[in-house]
Amino acid sequence: MKTILLLALSLISFNTLAQNIKARSQFARGDKIILADSLKGELLGEFPSRWDLNSGSVEVAEFDGKMVIAYTTKSEIMPLMSTETYLPDIFTIEFDVYFHLQGNEAYTINLDKLGKFSIRSYYVMYKGNKGMMKENMKVPGWKHIAIFFNKRAFKMYVDNYRVLNIPNLSEKPSKVSFSAFSYSAGKGKPSVITNIVIAEGGEDLYKRLMSDGKIVTNDIHFESGNAILKSESMKIIDKIVQLMNGHPEIKFKVEGHTDSDGSEESNLKLSDQRSAAVKDAIVLKGIDASRLSTKGYGESHPLTDNSTPDKKAKNRRVEFVLLK
Repeated sequence: MKTILLLALSLISFNTLAQNIKARSQFARGDKIILADSLKGELLGEFPSRWDLNSGSVEVAEFDGKMVIAYTTKSEIMPLMSTETYLPDIFTIEFDVYFHLQGNEAYTINLDKLGKFSIRSYYVMYKGNKGMMKENMKVPGWKHIAIFFNKRAFKMYVDNYRVLNIPNLSEKPSKVSFSAFSYSAGKGKPSVITNIVIAEGGEDLYKRLMSDGKIVTNDIHFESGNAILKSESMKIIDKIVQLMNGHPEIKFKVEGHTDSDGSEESNLKLSDQRSAAVKDAIVLKGIDASRLSTKGYGESHPLTDNSTPDKKAKNRRVEFVLLK
C-alpha cells in the first residue's frame, strides 16, 4: 500500500510539473502587427501621441530606465486606430506593467463586448474566474502580460506563465482599452505601462511551422544600429530552442529583415550580422550549429510599405524558415 501511495504521489507531481511546463510554453505572439508602441520619440510630460483618453490623466514619463505611459490618476486610454473595430477573430495583446506593492493598485484590460479583466499583484480576475500568481511573482517590479484570444477562447499569461484559461466566451471583442490606478501615484509611484503590442494570429509554434513552413517573429530585438541581442529577445529564442530539442529533425534557415531606415547596403550587412547573432544564441543553448544556416535580406523583402511606425515594426523581423 505504501508503495502504491508513493507511486500515486510521484505521478501527481509529474503531471503537475508537465502541466506547468506546458502552461509556460504555449503563448506565441501573432505574426501580423496591428499596433506596436515602444513610445520611441515621444516627449516626456506630453500625452502619448498614438493614444486617446477615455478618462483621467496620463503622460509620457521615464521610469526605471524605460519610456512609459504613467497614470497620474485613475485613468483609461485606448489606441488611436483607423477603424472603430480592429481586433480580428484571433489576436494577441502584450504589454509590461510595474507593481510597487504599496497600497491598492491594479491594471484593467477592457475588451468591449467581453468586459474587464483585472490584473493585480497577486491575481487576475474576470467575472469570478480567478487566477493566482506564482509565489515568485508576488514581488515589486515589472510583469509581462500576454493575452491570447481565439474566436471564443481566452488565455492570459504573466511572465510567460498561464494564470487564466477560459475556453468558451460568448462574445468576440472588437477593441481594447487600458485603465489603471495606484495608491502611491501621489507619492511619485504611479501605475505605468509600456511596450504594448497588438497582433493578429498567434498559436503553438510547431503548428505554425507545420502550417506555414516558417516562424515569423517581431520579438527579437537588437541594440540600435548593431547586432547585439537585447535580453527580451531570449523569450522567443528559448521557445525556438525548446521546439528544436523536441523535434530533432527540424533545421532552420535564420533570415534577418530590416525596415527602410538607413542605406540598402548598411541594412543588408546589418541583417546578415543579426541573423548570425540569433544562430549563435541558439547554438550557445545546445543546438548543433549544423541545424542552422543564416541569411540577411536587409530591406529587400518587406511585408508591407514603410510609411508608418507600425508597418516598419512589421518589417523588422526574423524568420525561421524550415529546411527540408
